[in-house]
Amino acid sequence: MVSSGSPPEKMPQPARKRTRSKLNRMSGKNYSESDWEEGFAAALSATVPPELGGLRFDQALARVFPQYSRNRLQAWLKSGHITLDGKRPPARQAVSGGERVVLEPPAVPDAAVPQAQRMPLKIVHEDADLIVLDKPAGLVVHPGAGQPDRTLMNALLAHAPRLAGVPRAGIVHRLDKDTSGLLVVAKNVEAQADLARQLADRSVRRLYLAVVQGDPPASGIVDAAIGRDVRSRVRMAVSQRGKPARTAYRVVERFGHAALLECRLETGRTHQIRVHLQHIRHPLVGDATYRRGTRHGLTFSRQALHAGELTLTHPRTRKVMTWRAPLPRDMKRLLEALRKGA
Repeated sequence: MVSSGSPPEKMPQPARKRTRSKLNRMSGKNYSESDWEEGFAAALSATVPPELGGLRFDQALARVFPQYSRNRLQAWLKSGHITLDGKRPPARQAVSGGERVVLEPPAVPDAAVPQAQRMPLKIVHEDADLIVLDKPAGLVVHPGAGQPDRTLMNALLAHAPRLAGVPRAGIVHRLDKDTSGLLVVAKNVEAQADLARQLADRSVRRLYLAVVQGDPPASGIVDAAIGRDVRSRVRMAVSQRGKPARTAYRVVERFGHAALLECRLETGRTHQIRVHLQHIRHPLVGDATYRRGTRHGLTFSRQALHAGELTLTHPRTRKVMTWRAPLPRDMKRLLEALRKGA
């Protein structure tokens, strides 16, 4: 982990020959997440902290530049875009600590990069380093296949154009399209790296409110690894071959055939709460993808899941900050209907 005194530094970038601006319209509708991720790659440098001494270089890279995925870093290392003290070492080489790491992402003149699009944003907090917003259900976080624009990322680029110079446009975590609630965005490289480390060491506290089918136990912890569903690549599933995942929950209110839960993420796997609640046979009301265990036929226009509370340490001031977002109208109406029928 990078020490607090040596955050990754943004390096001056040489002029790149590009046929289009970073904020130009995407080249097409069918592209992968890696397309826009490369478009927002930033040149960085950092010093390997002493505590990482002994690790393989590729393992240390994931700690030094946490804002990028391991696969992305390994690809850049293999292609020669990352150096260690001016040299191109093999991934397996051990680091000692104190070396200088320089990342110069490849030029991608034809990258499908999202354009800035003015859209309403419900901003809960903003300062020089962070944007905390309350995302409505139905809004996709970033472009992808079938959703080339009109995403949260497009709106953020219009609201804060400097995000075009931050890896992943400042996004450090996501919410599913049909999940509402709080999400934090970093406005600069240093803040993004710090938030990525906090997420990795599980010091960020994220509480969700969820309406589930059935009558679950008063509280519990679901500790079950999650990986890609072998039967469907668009789904996740509990799998021994997956990554560790842990969700704590407690019942807030019961309705006989349904319940309101408070869920706390201890890890941040894709679709984690949805998969874990299905795993214990109490899927989210309205979840059309993860609905095994549904018995009571409750209907709702989306999965009844809301990110209601977010706590983290501010990357600059080191002050612990907490934000809360009230339930949206549709979930309030759902709870009112359940109370009347209970």
